[in-house]
Amino acid sequence: MEFEVPYQVPYRYPDHLTAEVADLPSSPGVYVFHGDAVDLPLYIGKSINIRTRVLSHLRTPEEARMLHQTKRITHIPTAGEIGALLLESKMIKQDFPLFNKRLRRSRQLCSLRLSNPVSRVPNAPQTPEIVDAKAIDFSKTEHLYGLFNSHRSALEHLKNLADDNKLCYTHLGLERSTQGKPCFRSQLHLCEGACCGR
Repeated sequence: MEFEVPYQVPYRYPDHLTAEVADLPSSPGVYVFHGDAVDLPLYIGKSINIRTRVLSHLRTPEEARMLHQTKRITHIPTAGEIGALLLESKMIKQDFPLFNKRLRRSRQLCSLRLSNPVSRVPNAPQTPEIVDAKAIDFSKTEHLYGLFNSHRSALEHLKNLADDNKLCYTHLGLERSTQGKPCFRSQLHLCEGACCGR
């Protein structure tokens, strides 16, 4: 059985995997390439379209070799992309799959959290902070907004939100300022002036 992968590169799956590949869903979730041992994972991945993502693993000789070592492919459906990302991260940390080494080294999931949520102290100012999955358990923490693969991407997202809504960088903890004086962005009319009481 033949499939076409991205960039129109034809490839024939090993015969023992063709039925499993054909049955993979085009929906979000986590997929696992299993090796010789009963539950040994060679690779754990996630996608919003499992079938398309598994087919895309055929772009390089390294991935083709991994596929030839694969005895079966399983998948776990999730409600969406964030669910798949969280489950993938948890499973990789738990099972240490052989072909996920680079992913384990580089990925550090982050989120934005309000340091003083409205539900706890009604009129207190709220300051967002960037938190990472090593420090807290995202599955048990409230008031998290967004999921990012690095501290830098979370910071960029926060700055973009501030820019779009003319929020003050100093109130968000992104810049320092002198108390009572407008920030530099306020002088450029890029901030509504919360830093100087407007």
